[in-house]
Amino acid sequence: MPKSPKENLLEQDRFELKAKSGGGLLSYEVWGYVEKSVTVVTRCNLAYINHSIYQGDNGRVLGFDNAHGYHHRHHLGNVEAVEFENYAAIAERFQQEWLEIVNQMRGKKP
Repeated sequence: MPKSPKENLLEQDRFELKAKSGGGLLSYEVWGYVEKSVTVVTRCNLAYINHSIYQGDNGRVLGFDNAHGYHHRHHLGNVEAVEFENYAAIAERFQQEWLEIVNQMRGKKP
């Protein structure tokens, strides 16, 4: 039986957003491995944290992760399962949704 490749931290970034950009913090943590020049994501945790919008869930306004054995979305304390195509699709959805939240908070239409 082939041995599974060793999982490594592929990306870990935190961006503090200025008030004019909505404030808060964006956090990206991605784990996986590279096999035959292909990156395989095994775990991810993407979060938009802003205590001025939401105080519950440690300030996590929006998040996507696959902890607890399934892919799911956090939004203002609610958790729902999401379909996982690939990491790029989840990262794109996260980007679009946090921008939409910020625009709504600033009174702008998406």
